[in-house]
Amino acid sequence: MGIIEKKDIKSWNQEELGEFLVTLGEKPFRAKQIYPWLHIKHAASFEEMTDISKKLKQKLSEVCELTVLQKVQVQCSQIDGTRKYLFALSDKNMIESVLMRYQHGNSVCISSQVGCRMGCRFCASTLDGLVRGLTPGEMLDQIYRIQEDIGERVSHVVIMGTGEPLDNYDNFLKFVELLSDEHGLHISQRNITVSTCGIVPNMRRLADEQLQITLALSLHAPSQEKRLKLMPVANKYPLHEVIEACAYYFAKTGRRITFEYSLVSGNNDHSEDADKLASLVRGLNCHINLIPVNPIEERDYVQSSPQTVVNFKNKLEKYGINVTIRREMGRDIDGACGQLRKRWIER
Repeated sequence: MGIIEKKDIKSWNQEELGEFLVTLGEKPFRAKQIYPWLHIKHAASFEEMTDISKKLKQKLSEVCELTVLQKVQVQCSQIDGTRKYLFALSDKNMIESVLMRYQHGNSVCISSQVGCRMGCRFCASTLDGLVRGLTPGEMLDQIYRIQEDIGERVSHVVIMGTGEPLDNYDNFLKFVELLSDEHGLHISQRNITVSTCGIVPNMRRLADEQLQITLALSLHAPSQEKRLKLMPVANKYPLHEVIEACAYYFAKTGRRITFEYSLVSGNNDHSEDADKLASLVRGLNCHINLIPVNPIEERDYVQSSPQTVVNFKNKLEKYGINVTIRREMGRDIDGACGQLRKRWIER
């Protein structure tokens, strides 16, 4: 007999869980008992589920996997209380997540893949390539474990950690459904942001879903020529197509687009880069986040000077563009995506 492939029980909504229980000879209403244990009480085992029978617990443990990430390491910033988590998955792969504390609440940045295949030149996540996509349950459990760790509710989620969410499209979409589900954590879609490096067909698919999540595009260059040097994805999806997909997303959802722009000294931070960027996004309902690039050992990119960043911001504002300089969180810990995981693997 072959090994039974266990089902990821955390990746179903309540209705799907009910349908599955029927196949086990159970009544569908049992889903209403089990679902809160998974998504509100964050049970770490079937044994903890006190209101279901021993027999059903046994059945579930035989055919289902209960995704519970193991906390391997936590780095806490002495500057702003940011916490960076390294989690182990059941297959021993490692991922990282970040908790950022703001006035408006706790925000968690989660990973959507183990590694990444997008190859962006300034990012540590992509140095070892892609291992696999995360399941919806693995994405959710990053938030659940952090909530358990701090004993506080998370109110905002950004899918901007390791991986390209739109390269793991179906699992990402299911994750958003479960995250905003009224029977679970029930985080408003307006408090969810997804970042993409510009996978055009899936940006358009996402627009057609007409969700209320914010789309953030990793732009990082004002022209196709410069973007090619920083982001290999530009070979497949030219900049003009990516910008058109952003306009399409706004037309379909009414949600303002965020552009992430990492400033790399001497590379994309000149005055004429600001002019080109303003011209590129003209007419789009958007907001630009300027990010001083996080230096990583494997690349020789250097941060723009504070004055250069301010000049760049001022120039964009003269064109009437909404722009902020992103506050650097957790600068005294392995702040950049992928750095903590990479160090762990190398050790």
